[in-house]
Amino acid sequence: MSTPQAMDLRVAISIVLLALVCVGGYLLLNHTQGQTGFPELTELAGHPEWTFQDLSTYFRKLAEEKGAVYAFQVLLEAPIPPNTDLHLLAHVVGDVLYKQQGIEGIQVCTQDFRNACSHSVVIGFLREHGEGSLPEIVATCKRAPGGKGAYTMCFHGLGHGVLAFNEYRFDDAVEMCKKTGSKEYQEREYIECVGGATMEMIAGVHDRDAWKKQLTTYFKKSDPLYPCNADFMSPVVRPICYIHLTPYLFDRAGIDLGKPDPELYDTAFAFCDLIPQEQMQDRDACYSGFGKEFIVLAQDRDVRDIGSMKAGQLTNVRSWCTLANDTQGERVCNLSALGSLFWGGENNPEAAFTFCEIAEGEAQAECYSSLSSQISFYLSGDIRQRSLCERLPESFRQTCLGGR
Repeated sequence: MSTPQAMDLRVAISIVLLALVCVGGYLLLNHTQGQTGFPELTELAGHPEWTFQDLSTYFRKLAEEKGAVYAFQVLLEAPIPPNTDLHLLAHVVGDVLYKQQGIEGIQVCTQDFRNACSHSVVIGFLREHGEGSLPEIVATCKRAPGGKGAYTMCFHGLGHGVLAFNEYRFDDAVEMCKKTGSKEYQEREYIECVGGATMEMIAGVHDRDAWKKQLTTYFKKSDPLYPCNADFMSPVVRPICYIHLTPYLFDRAGIDLGKPDPELYDTAFAFCDLIPQEQMQDRDACYSGFGKEFIVLAQDRDVRDIGSMKAGQLTNVRSWCTLANDTQGERVCNLSALGSLFWGGENNPEAAFTFCEIAEGEAQAECYSSLSSQISFYLSGDIRQRSLCERLPESFRQTCLGGR
């Protein structure tokens, strides 16, 4: 395993679904600034050398002085140096929002930055009020911004806070997450909570000192799949752990996410093959974790406009999935990538359609079938459902519209 210092420099900024701005974003600055008039955009453009810590300090101060809502608006349009973790940067602003508005701050959150705002609100509330606040957090998550997936994804954010609350004792965090599950949602709250805790265990965002103390307990040089295969990880949540373990597997393969080398992706994929064939659900989860990460990497980790990704970028993702060197692994890698593109209907759907269009043969049919199901589930009753269903090949439209 890498040293804690290496984890600090690389893996700690590598949570899935996190964002970096591509160089082309700088070309948009003048036009955007003219529309919004945010003076901060000019200042930020003058500091392409700023580190994540520099930006954290800047946006925390901006949120404190002008309000977190204002800071979020600036962050949506800001030119940010490549290899900056925008999701975590949004967490910094969200932390200030909680201090300013408390749990009611979730009402002004949006789903931008992959729900970082609502994540910060529930994390702050848990850390302030403790385990007894879980029922109120559940009620608050039902008000989280976004579509059908927003409620359960709110518990992903909670998982980050649960781990920090338990001083990075992962086994205790898993037990606490279990208390959030419900039959109504097929224990999805519990599952997503453990997913968030897994991310936090890899990154150590909320309490660096406590995190470093637990690294050797939960990451073992002799077993790259630990803690997902640990005894305290029940079969119900083991797959979500593997899905979010990918940044750690990249690190074990020697991949620097600041400058990822696709030549090493097959080395990272190979860790999934250590999972026994009979544990198919766990294997699938491990391989699928790469799909969601590849989408972010192909976009230079800028999640602010995933839906605008072009065919060339998406072709790279499909090419990288072949490096699984496993037919089923490649399949679930691509399906996971599609899910990350569509993101429960929250993203512009253009890239999801393009991703299916560039596929061939059975892979294309499976892509359209999955996209049809996602549209049907997440956009049922939404005004967009029919228009998106009609863009699918005719054989998939009836299912998309809710038929059989």
